[in-house]
Amino acid sequence: MDNKGTFWAPLDNAAKIFPAIRSKENTTVIRLTANLTERVTISSLFRAVKRAEKRFPYFKVSLHGGFFWYYLEQINDPISIQHDNAVACKAFKRKAKNNLLVRILVHKNRISAEFSHILTDGYGLLTFIKAILIYYFQDKGVIHKNQIDSFYTMKADDEEVEDAYNRYFKENIPHVIKQPKAFHLPFILKKKPRFDLLFAILSIQQIKQKAKKKGVSITDYLVAVYLLTLQDIYLEYKKNGIYSSSMIARIQVPVNIRNIYATKSLRNFSLFVMPEIDFRLGKYTFDEILKVVYHKMKLDTDEKLISKIISRNVSGERNLLVRGIPIWLKSLILFYKYHSQGTNLYSGVLTNLGKIELPDPIRHKVDYFTISPPPPNKKLKINCGVIGYEDTLTLSFGNITKSKEFERRYLHFLSKQGINIKITKH
Repeated sequence: MDNKGTFWAPLDNAAKIFPAIRSKENTTVIRLTANLTERVTISSLFRAVKRAEKRFPYFKVSLHGGFFWYYLEQINDPISIQHDNAVACKAFKRKAKNNLLVRILVHKNRISAEFSHILTDGYGLLTFIKAILIYYFQDKGVIHKNQIDSFYTMKADDEEVEDAYNRYFKENIPHVIKQPKAFHLPFILKKKPRFDLLFAILSIQQIKQKAKKKGVSITDYLVAVYLLTLQDIYLEYKKNGIYSSSMIARIQVPVNIRNIYATKSLRNFSLFVMPEIDFRLGKYTFDEILKVVYHKMKLDTDEKLISKIISRNVSGERNLLVRGIPIWLKSLILFYKYHSQGTNLYSGVLTNLGKIELPDPIRHKVDYFTISPPPPNKKLKINCGVIGYEDTLTLSFGNITKSKEFERRYLHFLSKQGINIKITKH
């Protein structure tokens, strides 16, 4: 921020690719929803959003293109509160001169916040919606100032807007090894608008017991089910004479590296672990897949290996040749790299925001949360978001195909393990 408190900054390292790849379908928009136990009071929500604007001024920004790089600039427009009756994770307008990259949506007892990934990751979005809920229930007299963490009542800290990737960049570190292409689901795409969401609600205790019995985390367990489901679909289609050019299933699992590197940053600060199985080695049992996932997640979240990925990503933008390329050419290169190298390398995405905690006075006011990652592209086709609250774990499946085979197989496996599942569209 400058000395007047106005926020201006180039995009963080992770955000730089999003202006180049975003479109009406590949929107790069994340959605987080709080399902309350009672109908939303609109007047209190308006006041809560106003307070959130003041607490997080760096989210009230629009995207602008310079000659070499895109940048974010703070604007005075209020964050819009809209009736939630449209497609989730809809693209933000691109041509407007000053257009925010955040919106609030409301319908009956649901409050949703949608952010462009240009602004932040799941952690930043979660922090924002928790603030709105705290301010909302404070306005309604349910929670009082002395019951609120000082983080939500203080002014924004300059460190909250830092590009933490650049802060923790180390020079002269070997880069990660290039990986072969991954298997992709063979399902047929729907007609536009393609994006559809299906939610599965289950008990945290039930799935935690299953994961604990296997000696793994809930994330490990769910990623292993994802890989098992991909294997089942691959083998089914192979039996019917439909072959894939790649026989490696690989899942992209975002990891919040604030747990590894200390920072208050609420911009993007996540990297990916990508557990995989190779179909050429034969059919894997679930326990074999769990072992692969468990060790991969442990190994690739080691600080030294994370530093290799940060080094690779940040060194590219620091390269003098790259810095001197005009923005229009950079965008073309990034677009090509994303589609030819990015999504070619993984078969699916599973992002787990973990278990959400709210202050005791308002815990009973929220039934459950849902997290929806940005709509998958035409190659990926399906992704999954996971979030927990109290004893409720919600899986959200984003799908742009005509098939629900993946979701059916995935949830059927969980059901066979004795986990009760409730399916809903909202």
